Amino acid sequence: MNMAERSSGKISIDAPLARVQELLFGIAAYPTWSSTIKSVEILTKNESGQVSSALLKVDAGMLKDRVTLEYDWSGAPGRLNFSLADADLLTAMDGAYILQAEDSDTTEVTYELHVELSMPVPAMMRNKAEKSVIDAALSQLKAFAEK
Repeated sequence: MNMAERSSGKISIDAPLARVQELLFGIAAYPTWSSTIKSVEILTKNESGQVSSALLKVDAGMLKDRVTLEYDWSGAPGRLNFSLADADLLTAMDGAYILQAEDSDTTEVTYELHVELSMPVPAMMRNKAEKSVIDAALSQLKAFAEK
């Protein structure tokens, strides 16, 4: 998958890197800060105890789906990649959270996302939907992390 096809967004969060990692790496707790993710069921964990696959119920306005995501921790702690294993409507969903400390109290988070649907959707509309999901996730993460 070509990186240029991914939509991305970036936000600066007034919280230390460890706090932001705790939220993003705590996949089971996503529904506590993300209004888009209604539930998370952990399916498998790796030998380090990190989630390697999870079933998420997603409700992003016009997109409602049950997605099974696989997580790749090889880039951690600075990066968490995910990719779609199974879904009802989506045919592809991959992305990454990239975390970088700006200073001891501030963390920059970049969220990359690419989605494909089983029905034809113009690229412009898909990109707009991806951007909307990214912006909502980042702003909700920021609000929760800065509490």
